[in-house]
Amino acid sequence: MNSEMSDRVPLVIEFPVRCSAAMLYSFLSTPSGLSEWFCDDVNSRGDTYRFFWGETEEVATVVRKKTNYFIQYKWEHDDSDNRFSFEFRIDVDDLTGDGLLTVTDYVEHDEESEMRSLWQSQIHTLLRTIGS
Repeated sequence: MNSEMSDRVPLVIEFPVRCSAAMLYSFLSTPSGLSEWFCDDVNSRGDTYRFFWGETEEVATVVRKKTNYFIQYKWEHDDSDNRFSFEFRIDVDDLTGDGLLTVTDYVEHDEESEMRSLWQSQIHTLLRTIGS
């Protein structure tokens, strides 16, 4: 593992959600859903996703997924030993119907608070979009 990537730490943030797992999953796993809140535009071919923010383009591959439960993405430029770069995980309480969206992202130690703020902002946009 090269030295610049070894400083990455897992950033885990949980968000309560009120919507079905299927609806939430579609916003986390489809180009049309992701482009509503995560970036300006998304193209996908198979498990390869191209994310666009203005002129910036990033490519990620889906490494693992289980429909309506979780999806893991790995950035093309991420040469760390981590299995994935970021993950969305959905937990829904069968009794109450309360949902929990857990975001895990591997970030540089000195960027932890900045990335936490960014994810919180992004997920709040997502929750507004789905009316949760």
